[in-house]
Amino acid sequence: MSKKIGLKEAISIGIGGMVGGGIFAVLGLAVSLAKGGTPIAFLFAGLLALITSYSYVNLSKKYPDRGGTVKFINQGFGKTVFSGALNNLLWVSYIIMLSLYASAFGSYAPNLWEITHNKTVDFHMYASAIIIIATAINYYSITVVGKIESYAVIIKLIILIGFILLGAYGLIGNPNVEQLAIQNWENPIKLFAGGMVIFVAYEGFELIANAAPDIISPEKNISKAYYFSVIFVIFLYIIIALVTVGSLPFQKIASAEDYVLAEAARPMLGKVGFTIITIAALISTFSAINASLYGGSKVNYEIAEDDELPHHFLAKFWNQPIGLMITAVVTLVLVNILKLESISTAGSVGFLLIFGIVNLVGYKLSKEVNGNKIIPLSGFILCIIALIILISQQYSSNLTGVIVSASIITLCFVMEWMYQKNNTH
Repeated sequence: MSKKIGLKEAISIGIGGMVGGGIFAVLGLAVSLAKGGTPIAFLFAGLLALITSYSYVNLSKKYPDRGGTVKFINQGFGKTVFSGALNNLLWVSYIIMLSLYASAFGSYAPNLWEITHNKTVDFHMYASAIIIIATAINYYSITVVGKIESYAVIIKLIILIGFILLGAYGLIGNPNVEQLAIQNWENPIKLFAGGMVIFVAYEGFELIANAAPDIISPEKNISKAYYFSVIFVIFLYIIIALVTVGSLPFQKIASAEDYVLAEAARPMLGKVGFTIITIAALISTFSAINASLYGGSKVNYEIAEDDELPHHFLAKFWNQPIGLMITAVVTLVLVNILKLESISTAGSVGFLLIFGIVNLVGYKLSKEVNGNKIIPLSGFILCIIALIILISQQYSSNLTGVIVSASIITLCFVMEWMYQKNNTH
């Protein structure tokens, strides 16, 4: 008998999924792309997440299933090479998110304790160790994962809200506030592209879909869970972006790009503030790695159950789905070979494509789910436009990220096509 989830828990799943390691990992990246317009970049990305959550609300109510996004795509397109490939892409996107969180952990941790006094070596050691530890916890017990999550959400929100309150106070008389003026914004296309590179900071709301079958009074609570969590996180991110850009000069943000949130606490609270935010980042990224490992191995299992991946993926390894082991190993490889911006781009490309397709399903099935047609259709169109702008902007500044993204998508389609072809004979 599964435990029922109330509205508060459902909202905290959404908020916990979004405020994972995302904001700690990509804030510096956002500022480097959007400059003074960073709050607007976060707003753009948040509005796209909010429009997409409309499709998720309707589909979660009509087809509550632990497979979440996997089930919605199959519902809209049947079990075809197309839906199988997209579901594989969802699994790979989880792995990319894991690499992003591990990368953030590896960037923040050496500020607390340097092991080798070589930043690069320390980064790889910490990023790899945290994946191994989280995998061990996932193997040991799912209950522990849940407990870690519920405490981590509260701790990171208290620290981030404290950062915002002190930061807002610290902005009084700070000369860097001028950086927020419109003349310091990038052009609208760059602002939008900046918002899309960091779109990964919002993807976590889709975890509510996996919990939908267990939510109490779903008619009322599912929509509240999605909308409250997304709107709350949009405000949270915009204010964090305002405080950060208003606290530190741009060149300082650039030099501390990978751990900028900790650096932004320094002007107000000195070394203590820096340390507190660093600890918050480590707790956040660790809890996000934990939750994503759990989510990623479940997605993998659901896809195999739907005959879109070989049934070997239904096998157990030390009593847990074998997908957990594969997810962990691939994450270790990615985090040790790719740069943060490439990881972030690949993750955003994956989720923009998946969310675009979920919006399309929302549009296709609008009669069945008693939903509006215009909102999911505009969500689909916006996701595709966002994808094109993101790829063209990154093409000139981060070709590796574009090549990685294209290779992953192609691989997902080729693998699925080969698997389906062999299976039908």
